[in-house]
Amino acid sequence: MIFDPILDHFRGKAVTIPPLDGAFRPNTLLDDAGVFSDLGEADNLAVSGGRLFASSGNAVYSFAVGCEPEIAARFPAPVTALAVGPGGDLAVALETGKLLIDGVEQALPSIVGCISALAFAADGTLWLANGSADHSIANWSADLMRRGASGSIWKRFPGSAQFSQAASGLAFPYGLLPVNGGVIFSESWKHRLVRLDSATGTQRTVADKLPGYPARLSPATGGGAWLAFFAPRNRLIELVLQETHYRMDMISLVPREFWIAPALSSGRSFLEPLQCGGIKTMGVHKPWSPSRSYGLVVRLGEKLQPLFSYHSRANGHRHGTCSAVELDGRLLVASKGGDCIVDAGPTDIAQQKVH
Repeated sequence: MIFDPILDHFRGKAVTIPPLDGAFRPNTLLDDAGVFSDLGEADNLAVSGGRLFASSGNAVYSFAVGCEPEIAARFPAPVTALAVGPGGDLAVALETGKLLIDGVEQALPSIVGCISALAFAADGTLWLANGSADHSIANWSADLMRRGASGSIWKRFPGSAQFSQAASGLAFPYGLLPVNGGVIFSESWKHRLVRLDSATGTQRTVADKLPGYPARLSPATGGGAWLAFFAPRNRLIELVLQETHYRMDMISLVPREFWIAPALSSGRSFLEPLQCGGIKTMGVHKPWSPSRSYGLVVRLGEKLQPLFSYHSRANGHRHGTCSAVELDGRLLVASKGGDCIVDAGPTDIAQQKVH
């Protein structure tokens, strides 16, 4: 409405985002950490039998401690999701919408074509997140800018050949964590975590108003989970998301890499959108400046409350953190924007580092 800017003063409405405070207090732990592997565009991580499996482009790599990485499998299209079953079965989703388990293509419902996450439960049930029914996984930014909410969650019981739909109408589900009686999933465009009851299909928000766009989940030793955020929330982007006509013009006229939208990495082109606070002054890029990309991994407690976090701030380079897992007591983080897998160190002393 034309009077909205005036009426907003009385409504108390404003463009706000949750602050990085408390458990999300900024630090430089991701940028200070060592490099586990210089794997370009590292995306999905999974652990099985003391080995790390990581996806990069069209391939899945296998890492063993003290050994050189090996190519576990190569595919005709980029890998979008990865999971290892209790029996060692390797499930891989491709950008083409196909799902393969140990190289064998699986039957999928026709609506599934944007597989963003896979996860096996302890009993062998396979959970699948379909990020969007309207866009491919590579076009995730278009789904956000069009305010998409066509994602869905599917499950397949052991011994079954068919997937059944467990939830629909979701705003880009991007992470899955099977739990007793259901699954926890991240809903990126709504910045929250939701618990889905497997028997009744009911949904309950367990964490909301998160300061970024949540990606994948993985179990943590001692209970709880690790949650990776692939991009930060930004007041300018939040404003653009409220301006429908502006967004539609931007989508139709501006190349996608230069949209005012979240990104896995930024600062690589002078054509990128830039807020005043992000301008380098005297050659210094302020770490607290607004940024389209960021690196963030948070440790969640047993009740999924944030405990502490690892950051790569605006002036850092390990952004686009899409996945984080534990291997032999150490936290490994896939930085897709930073083209590496970060070794964030022992998980048992991580909280001491933060505080």
